[in-house]
Amino acid sequence: FVKNMRITVHAKPRAHHDAVEKISEFEYRVSITEPPIEGRANWAIIRLIADYFGVSQGAVVIISGATQRVKIIEVSV
Repeated sequence: FVKNMRITVHAKPRAHHDAVEKISEFEYRVSITEPPIEGRANWAIIRLIADYFGVSQGAVVIISGATQRVKIIEVSV
């Protein structure tokens, strides 16, 4: 049984360390050390969200906001 969950992610690139912070049920702040260059920050966010929810990286998709700090991400859990 696969359930898709959409969450709002506030990205914080070039942070001092990688971290996922839950703000509310469907809202998270993700700090990543990668800069927002050539999609590196997005890949780091996908990797961190996948680890946080215990799913594969393929189960995490950026639905909107790929070039924005606020992103809508779908997680298949």
